[in-house]
Amino acid sequence: MSMPEQNTDTDTDTDTVRGLQGLEDSSPSVRLRTALAAGTSPDPRFVGELIERCAVEPEFHVRDMLTWALTRHPASMTVPALLEELRSERAQARSQALHTLSKIGDRRAWPAITRALLTDADDEVARSAWRAAVVLVPEGEETGLARVLVTQLGRGERPTQLSLSRALIALGEVTTPALRAAMTDLDPRVRAHAIATERLSRNPDAGFEFAIEEAKRVVVLGRTGQEE
Repeated sequence: MSMPEQNTDTDTDTDTVRGLQGLEDSSPSVRLRTALAAGTSPDPRFVGELIERCAVEPEFHVRDMLTWALTRHPASMTVPALLEELRSERAQARSQALHTLSKIGDRRAWPAITRALLTDADDEVARSAWRAAVVLVPEGEETGLARVLVTQLGRGERPTQLSLSRALIALGEVTTPALRAAMTDLDPRVRAHAIATERLSRNPDAGFEFAIEEAKRVVVLGRTGQEE
């Protein structure tokens, strides 16, 4: 009588690899479904492949699903691997790892949110770092974070500036001294961005576009938000 076939580790590993092959499919919808399946039925062996795909996936909605799938796995497995990605030479790898860490919310990741990441030359990496930092910053560290963030005032285009303003506003009153100092900066872009951020914090309904245009007018007239 023949013995029943045993399910070996090799067979299981092969099944796992097959299950994730869809992440490399040319169709975004197939990649999306694969990421959804990986999050719906978490498996520790998925973590490495999911993180690797985050670094190269071109579609935003698929990357977001990859992040969701990673949040469905134990933080004890995902966080160390994501922290390794923060040292990657690939900007998207750093950015997506930061985004995923912010969604996981494990504050043990805080020491890895370095000044280098908060001032990264790539705007997407920096924006992700700002968002992650605001989520992960421990109590008592907010003032130090605010001092680093204000060094980025005036940077980039409107989406980047709005991300920074939101991060500073989320930190609360601890940002006020640094913002007030930036309102007298020699660089008019820095002054305008600082004024706009302060105004937006006082009147969130005004919208960033309105706040920045008003701030530019104030800079041209040679006044600051403190004088109005």
